[in-house]
Amino acid sequence: MGYGKSNKIIKKGENMVEDNKNDIISLIAEDEKKMAIPLIQPLMPVRDVVLFTDMLLPLFIGREKSVRAIEEALLKDKFVLLATQKNPNFDDPKPDEIHTTGTVARIIRILKLPDGRMKALVHGVMKAKIVEYIRKKSFYRVKLKLIKEKDIKKISLETEAFMRNIRENSEKVLSFRGEMTSDVCAILESIDNPGKLADLVASNLKLHLDESQNLLEIIDPIKRLKKVNDLLIREANLSAMQAKIQTDVRNEISKNQKDFFLKEQIKAMTKELDEGDEKSQEIEKYRKKIQRAQMPWDAKQESQKQLARLEKMHLDSAEATIVRTYLDRIIELPWNKSTKDELDIINAKKKLDRDHFALGKVKDRILEFLSVRKLNSKIKGPILCFVGPPGVGKTSLGQSIAKAMKRKFVRISLGGIKDEAEIRGHRRTYVGALPGRILQGIKRCGKNNPVFMMDEVDKIFADFRGDPSSALLEVLDPEQNNSFSDHYLNLPFDLSNVMFILTANIVDTIPSALLDRLEIIKFSGYTEEEKKIIAKKYLIPRQIKENGLTSKLLSISPGSLSKIIKEYTSEAGLRNLEREIAAICRKAARNIAEGNKEVFQITQKNIHKLLGPPKYLAETIQEKSQIGLSTGLAWTQAGGEVLHIEASFIKGKGNLIVTGQLGNIMQESAKTALSYAKTNYSLFGYDKSNFENLDIHIHVPAGAIPKDGPSAGIAMATALISVMANMAVSNNIAMTGEITLRGRVLPIGGLREKALGALRSGINTIIFPEKNQNDLIEIPDSVKQKIRFIPVQQMSEVISIALGNSNNFSSTQPSDENI
Repeated sequence: MGYGKSNKIIKKGENMVEDNKNDIISLIAEDEKKMAIPLIQPLMPVRDVVLFTDMLLPLFIGREKSVRAIEEALLKDKFVLLATQKNPNFDDPKPDEIHTTGTVARIIRILKLPDGRMKALVHGVMKAKIVEYIRKKSFYRVKLKLIKEKDIKKISLETEAFMRNIRENSEKVLSFRGEMTSDVCAILESIDNPGKLADLVASNLKLHLDESQNLLEIIDPIKRLKKVNDLLIREANLSAMQAKIQTDVRNEISKNQKDFFLKEQIKAMTKELDEGDEKSQEIEKYRKKIQRAQMPWDAKQESQKQLARLEKMHLDSAEATIVRTYLDRIIELPWNKSTKDELDIINAKKKLDRDHFALGKVKDRILEFLSVRKLNSKIKGPILCFVGPPGVGKTSLGQSIAKAMKRKFVRISLGGIKDEAEIRGHRRTYVGALPGRILQGIKRCGKNNPVFMMDEVDKIFADFRGDPSSALLEVLDPEQNNSFSDHYLNLPFDLSNVMFILTANIVDTIPSALLDRLEIIKFSGYTEEEKKIIAKKYLIPRQIKENGLTSKLLSISPGSLSKIIKEYTSEAGLRNLEREIAAICRKAARNIAEGNKEVFQITQKNIHKLLGPPKYLAETIQEKSQIGLSTGLAWTQAGGEVLHIEASFIKGKGNLIVTGQLGNIMQESAKTALSYAKTNYSLFGYDKSNFENLDIHIHVPAGAIPKDGPSAGIAMATALISVMANMAVSNNIAMTGEITLRGRVLPIGGLREKALGALRSGINTIIFPEKNQNDLIEIPDSVKQKIRFIPVQQMSEVISIALGNSNNFSSTQPSDENI
């Protein structure tokens, strides 16, 4: 490096500068008058100091070029030009990176250090300007033009006033610093040359490099004196302010709180200086962001109001942090940013068909919406609700809709939410307040018209923190959501351009007020044929890719795929099927990783070795036709399932016992079925008096699973009449329907899902209410070919089909095996 820290003339405590500095300078000046200053000298760039004339400066010299320049000066006349480099960070500055005006210095003393560096004491002799660089390689040698200041023979009254003002302010500054001594006063009073006084004071002021260089380049001593006077006044004011701050802080805190003292000092300085450029820059930055955000008028007014509050606060206060966070949230919202819809209906249909198999009704509804949107761009966004069992593609279809429309996609899960603030946000008075999930999702996607999917809307709960479903009413109402108000923002935000899609497994638990705002689109489970197609087209290629395989390394036969679907999965959707396929792919990957490069073939014979024994068997295989055992059909969140209902008699007093964790509605169906069976005893040929001393027990297996609903009514009545008539119920017949006391069979819901569940269980005949015949339209032809659907109006028709011809019934006693 070119130098270390500089030592100024009137500083104390340096070894190289003695107390009688004035005498030293005088002796040096006398000696230099006898020597002519050469016009060609070595140049040594210095980093962060400017040398003035008559200034003694100790330098630490370490850079190679600087050492050679000093050695060159020592071999000749000890003169060297010191010029400040423009950027102190450069170790090897080029000529254009060095100021052209510098100071010719005389080397007074030199000391070589053990590490090769030098310590030198130099004295500024005269200003000079670089005319030409003669040498540039090992060190710089330059041609100079000496700058001589004009002699001032007579000092004017104004100049004398400036000089006196400079002396007084210098004494003030030094007093504030604690550096004022009698020797310093003597030196200041002894100098009667304006230029030398200006240089002396300038060399001891804490100036920036640019300010010091500008002073050096001012040739006129009077102008330089005036400039130094201005800088000295500023320094005096700053020193006085610093002293005031230190005094104020010292009076407020104890001597033992050093850390607290430093913090309070910084705080007081910031307060006095009005927080300076940092705060102004931040405020200006926020102001520009507000202009670029394109907010509505009311949002812009609120943000400017909060910005004005922030401007009056301390930047480090807690309230300022809250306001700053609020402004960030407002600015980041996409008030006027939207994506342009892709309204190519043909192309959108291709994208939907490519991503999903079947689901024709759902795709038609989306294409209808796009068609209407193409004809009327101002139509409000629909509120669709996809209802169906898990794994049928509800969520992934929402993503496909977003792709088809070229909109952003946002998904949140509402399952288990109990706090209204999750939807509407928290008020800013709370610590850690945040906007609700709706606005957070909008902010995250950066557009105000995304496809916004809310999963599991049927699993929202209410408690003491509010009802989240009620908060959704405003969000999902097309007549209100153009001015949705979040508690955190407390400003209206337009959600009318958002396309909301909700998903649910069942409709029953969705509040009626919320359900009224939704357009329900039902998703049914897949048939075996549909599962095969989806597995071949989507699931198997995806798992092959994810497990690092190729289609040439793995072969799954159609028969083995059917076996996986029948014996290893029992679901309406496809998740378990994909898991089983993934398990096969992992085993294939291991086989290949162990060095076997042959095709890994999956057949019906080796599927059990890979996946283990079958997990599911058809219900008809597990159960034989028995007395008092009927098969009902249930519609659950996971799709359609078969429901075995058992009835038996035990000695008692004619009471009804119901077990199997049945709900209130199902218990009432059991009571209705019993009343019907007792009332119509003559129709089925048995004596009701035979059962007055017997208790009737109805049990529905899988007792750990809650069950409820009226659709098992005819199945319960069939089981009761079966045990009363001592006749077995066919095990390949399933039934669904609500029973009345008069024996009428009332309609039920979910016939398609129940039919698919029956097919998975090996049922080939379904008895259903005649009023549900219109639902047969929705059942695939492949299912109708495998299952016989028999519509009924009365319970007597059910008994005829399930137990045989009613004319063959005869009065009989309960069998011992059923008591």
